[in-house]
Amino acid sequence: MEIARDWKDYEILDMSDGEKLERWESIVLIRPDPQIIWKEKTYPEKWKTANARYSRSNTGGGAWKYNKRIPESWQVHYKDLTFNIKPMGFKHTGLFPEQAVNWDWMINKIKSSGRKDIKVLNLFAYTGGATVACSYAGASVCHVDSSKGMVAWAKENVASSGLENRPVRFIIDDVTKFVQREIRRGNKYDAIIMDPPSYGRGKNGEVWQFENNIADLVELCSEVLSDDPLFFLINSYTTGISSKVLENILSIKLKMKKGKLSSGEIGLPMKASKLVLPCGIYGRWEK
Repeated sequence: MEIARDWKDYEILDMSDGEKLERWESIVLIRPDPQIIWKEKTYPEKWKTANARYSRSNTGGGAWKYNKRIPESWQVHYKDLTFNIKPMGFKHTGLFPEQAVNWDWMINKIKSSGRKDIKVLNLFAYTGGATVACSYAGASVCHVDSSKGMVAWAKENVASSGLENRPVRFIIDDVTKFVQREIRRGNKYDAIIMDPPSYGRGKNGEVWQFENNIADLVELCSEVLSDDPLFFLINSYTTGISSKVLENILSIKLKMKKGKLSSGEIGLPMKASKLVLPCGIYGRWEK
């Protein structure tokens, strides 16, 4: 497992009974997490410091309950990158801190390549964590997401990191339709990143289901890879899918490209503890 240990503005303070107690800069939140199935609290007193808690409803959904007033948004920093945090209607804050391991990996791949004018395609790009990282490393990025609000948030993150003058193209569109158009246009990319949802709908009602669509999408994306690509990264939070499945798909669909395959879990450490929270999986192809 690759563990995001280099955060200073984020940390898990404790984990218990389906919830994690976490610090985002100076704000302490309690959020649900299905991986936390043990009941014991390691630091019971710390839970009293929470500013807000997201509680699920028995009828579906949930809501934030505030113990202390918090700002509508605030910033956290990871090394030289800056992100805007906003509590959302469904437990999220707009950032997955465990993805820092992938940001570091991508930054290293781009900077150490010795290449100029590296083009990156970021699909299901959300609020742009990977977009910010690749832009910071010197690549030009095409950021694609079907949500207008998420793309606006990504623009904020790029600007907050001081990268607003870097070449980033923001696209609000269905991922599959966009890639199909790029194939027709003859556009190519040196690196592809995707973080597909388990289930979702595009802006025109297009249905996405991970198990049914991921292999076809990777095959489609292989047609927009440059002749000498740098990397292809798949992230996933889909329950029941092994990281080895992602590696297998990359092996099958990129069989004409010579490179190294790997896969595994990513996670977050708990402060002052040996406990680690599993948070997702990845599959990578790299030159």
